[in-house]
Amino acid sequence: MNQEIERRRTFAIISHPDAGKTTLTEKFLLFGGQIQVAGAVKNNKIRKTATSDWMEIEKQRGISVSTSVMEFDYEGYKINILDTPGHQDFCEDTYRTLTAVDSAIIVVDGAKGVETQTRKLMEVCRMRNTPVIIFVNKMDREGRDPFDLLDELEEELKISVRPLSWPINIGVKFKGVYNIYENKLDLFKPDKQRVTEKVEVDINSAELDAHIGEDDAKQLRDDIELIDGVYPEFDVETYRSAEVAPVFFGSALNNFGVQELLNCFVKIAPSPKPTKAEERVVEPEEQKFTGFIFKITANIDPNHRSCIAFCKVCSGKFERNKPYLHVRQGKTLRFSSPTQFMAQRKSTIDEAWPGDIVGLPDNGIFKIGDTLTEGEKLHFRGLPSFSPEMFKYIENDDPMKSKQLEKGINQLMDEGVAQLFVNQFNGRKIIGTVGQLQFEVIQYRLENEYNAKCRWEPVHLHKACWIESDDAEELDQFKKRKYQYMAKDRDGRDVFLADSGYVLSMAQQDFKNIKFHFTSEF
Repeated sequence: MNQEIERRRTFAIISHPDAGKTTLTEKFLLFGGQIQVAGAVKNNKIRKTATSDWMEIEKQRGISVSTSVMEFDYEGYKINILDTPGHQDFCEDTYRTLTAVDSAIIVVDGAKGVETQTRKLMEVCRMRNTPVIIFVNKMDREGRDPFDLLDELEEELKISVRPLSWPINIGVKFKGVYNIYENKLDLFKPDKQRVTEKVEVDINSAELDAHIGEDDAKQLRDDIELIDGVYPEFDVETYRSAEVAPVFFGSALNNFGVQELLNCFVKIAPSPKPTKAEERVVEPEEQKFTGFIFKITANIDPNHRSCIAFCKVCSGKFERNKPYLHVRQGKTLRFSSPTQFMAQRKSTIDEAWPGDIVGLPDNGIFKIGDTLTEGEKLHFRGLPSFSPEMFKYIENDDPMKSKQLEKGINQLMDEGVAQLFVNQFNGRKIIGTVGQLQFEVIQYRLENEYNAKCRWEPVHLHKACWIESDDAEELDQFKKRKYQYMAKDRDGRDVFLADSGYVLSMAQQDFKNIKFHFTSEF
C-alpha cells in the first residue's frame, strides 16, 4: 500500500486566463503517451480542440469553463492532473479543486508577469500550505528580463523563489535553457510536436561557446554565478513546506522546457498528504477507505444526462462494489462502475489509492463536500462557497418546459456553478454568481442540455450573507424588519440580501447579536 501511495502525484495547474495552462496540460499528456498529437487549441482549420476542454461552450470560446481531471503513468509514477479554468468568473471551481490536490504548478506569461487572478490563487495555496512550482511560459516571444520576473514573483506572490533552469536570451534570439537541476543544456528548435535535443555540457568548458556562441556563453556564466550568489541552494524540504517555489522557463506551445519540468516535478513533488477532518487528521496509510466529493459535473455525455461526482481518495483503498457509508445521509452505497478519466474518455476501474480521483455515478444523492467512509462518521472541511457578487432573477421563458427548467437549475446548482436563493417576500428565484460569464454559461447549458429556456431580469443587490444568532428574539425581529430582503438558500438557511454596502453596515451595527457570514461554511 505504501508503495502505491509513494508513486502518486496529484496536482492542479493554475494560472491567469491565456497564460497557457491547457497547452501545458496537453504536453504533459504527450509525454505520458496518452495522446499522439497535441491539439492546436487556437487553430480553426484543424478541427482538433484541446483534450481537456470537452464542453461545447469551451470549444466555441477557446477557454476552460470547468475543471477537468486526467490521469496517466510516467516513469513509474501515477500522475493525476486537474486542469482548472483560469477565467476569474469560474474561480470557485478552481478554489474547490485546490482542496483536492497535494501540490500546484502556476503558469506565468513571460511577457505579462504576475496577474490579478494568479495572486488570488496563490493566496488559496498559502491558506492550505500547498507547495507550488512556477513555470514561466512563452519564452520564445519578446518579454521581460528574467531577473525582473523573479523579483516580481517574490514580491507579488509573497514566496521565495529558486530558478532551476535559466533562459539563454528571449524572444527571437531565444536559444534554449540551461537546466540547473540536471546541469544540462537544452537547445531550442521551434517544433510543436517533437522534443528538443539535450547536451550534457560543463558550464565552464569551451564546448558551451561552440553551442551557443561566445557572448551568450559569457552572459550565461555570469547569470548562473549571480543566481548562485543571490539565491540559496535548492532544498526539497523548503519546497515541500511551501516556503520556496522552484522556477522553470520554457515554451509550452513549442514543447520546450516541459519535460524538464515534468522530470523534476515527479522527483520532488509530495506524495498524498494527511487530510484534516473536523473530528481528526486522516493519514493516507490508514487501512480503511475515506474520501470526499469536491466536484459534480452534469452531462459529461449529453446523450445520457448522467451526473458524475468526483471523489478524492484520502486514505485506504477504494474498491468497486464494496459498501461505503454516505455520512450526510447515513446510507450505505455500492458503486458498480466507478471511473477514472482522461478528460472526456473514461474507463471503469476496480480499485483506487490515496491521491486518486474517482468518478462516481450520481443520481442526485451527492452534494459538494460529502464524505464517504467505511462506517466512521467523518466530515472533511474546506470546500467554501463564497458570497456571490452579481444577482439576477431567473424566469421561465417557455411555460411548457417548467419541469425541465426546474431539473436543470437543480443539477447545475449541485454542480456548484452558481448559487440559488429564493426570496421570502415574493417567492422569486435569484441566481447569484461571481462573474457575468456564468449567467451566459447557465443559459447556454439550460437550453442545450435540458431543452429549457430562461430569461434574466435585473435585481439590484450588493451582497448575500448568511445569518445566524443565539438570540432567537433578535433574529426574529431582524427578519421582520428586513422582510423584503430575506431569502433561503438550497439548504434552507437564512440569507440576508443587502441592497447596498451602507445598509449592510447599518444592519451589522444595529443588530449586535447577529453573525453575518460571507462564506457558506461556518
